[in-house]
Amino acid sequence: MSSMSELWVVGGGLAGSEAAWQAAEAGFAVHLYEMRPSTQTGAHAGGGLAELVCSNSLGSALPDRASGVLMAELRHMGSLLLRCAEATGLPAGGALAVDREAFSAEVTRALEAHPRIRIERRRVDNIPDGVGVLASGPLTAPALASALREFAGEEHLYFYDALSPIAEAGSVDESIAFRASRYDRGEVEAGDYLNCPMSREEYLAFVSALVAAERIPLRAFEEDIRLGVKAGADRYFEGCLPVEVMAERGELALAYGPLRPVGLTDPRTGKRPFAVVQLRQDDRAGSLYNLVGFQTNLTYAQQDRVFRMIPGLGRVRFVRHGQMHRNTFVNSPRLLHPWLETRRRPGLFLAGQITGVEGYLGNMATGLLAGVNAARVASGDKPIALPSTTMLGALCDYVTHADPSHFQPMKAAFGLLPPLVDGTKRGRRDRNRAHAERSASAMAEAWPTLMRIATI
Repeated sequence: MSSMSELWVVGGGLAGSEAAWQAAEAGFAVHLYEMRPSTQTGAHAGGGLAELVCSNSLGSALPDRASGVLMAELRHMGSLLLRCAEATGLPAGGALAVDREAFSAEVTRALEAHPRIRIERRRVDNIPDGVGVLASGPLTAPALASALREFAGEEHLYFYDALSPIAEAGSVDESIAFRASRYDRGEVEAGDYLNCPMSREEYLAFVSALVAAERIPLRAFEEDIRLGVKAGADRYFEGCLPVEVMAERGELALAYGPLRPVGLTDPRTGKRPFAVVQLRQDDRAGSLYNLVGFQTNLTYAQQDRVFRMIPGLGRVRFVRHGQMHRNTFVNSPRLLHPWLETRRRPGLFLAGQITGVEGYLGNMATGLLAGVNAARVASGDKPIALPSTTMLGALCDYVTHADPSHFQPMKAAFGLLPPLVDGTKRGRRDRNRAHAERSASAMAEAWPTLMRIATI
């Protein structure tokens, strides 16, 4: 960079978009580099910034849920992406789900219109000089991934992530599938989800077919990585397992997992089904629905055959099949401070999934923190870590202090927060609410200090 009033961001995903916005709002000229659409990733569909490639849900917005607490913190910190998500939200019970295309378009418009952000559509093969944020994501291009591995002085950790299929709403048989949200949560009378109920016999037949179905060999992804790393079946992230891998763990694993029927009643029988496949609205028009929890690596032909065994999906039309994609992340406990600056190079920040943070909200939040701290460093101030009593502070503390020998990605969770110390005995929900209140108080106290950046 030619001036201390400039900084760079590599990656136009959730973390990079938020980082660029925050640094620009702090008064800096920001060069945002995004390789799409000229260089695609294999998982993205277009060139829009902040494109969502897996679920379209940002998680529960309820205040006694971990994602709800992180959402409240993002709102307090002035997150651009959360504002765009809420503006493009779809019915999803207690969750915040978005119209993918509308959300990406909203973020892209905001960044393109910002007078201090310059977007350069080209691939970056080396880590730029100067102060900046590397937020190249889980699908970092091979050359840049190699440069990062060389910088870190060790091999990347990695795993394979998976996408759920998306179906045309009109192809779902609603004489079988019914609209409802669990425990009647939702904003529309008919319910926010389409639910496909399964009897025990239907469920067991489905699981048997699922386990036996042909999969796409992972070797193809190994060849695509070209980083000298060998893949293994144990390298899936536990929070995003392919549905067929979950099914292999036991014939009832899915019934106790994504197909659990709790909080739902089949209107045809007046009883709770043995298992339920849920479909969640994926676009504003309500014409597309994704199969919740159905990340998969089955061949497309097998997806058509096996998933059409689900009651209500006998003639379903898929507009996108599920697929696997590579997910790369660094060993953050060895590499990063809790304020997301690298230990080996002051002024270089990492954000998003490449740090080992999971979940859309976590990506946004780490991008926000990295962008603000990069602005602090570029202006001559010291970067600041958020207190571990906040959800974002606890998440960053975890990924930078976990056991580096067994580091796995992590999303927001109440278990990351330090225990409450007032001695009061509470049930789980009351305890979660107390954590949420303490988080809000800690963020209200810490955030003004973090935002107090020296005049440029």
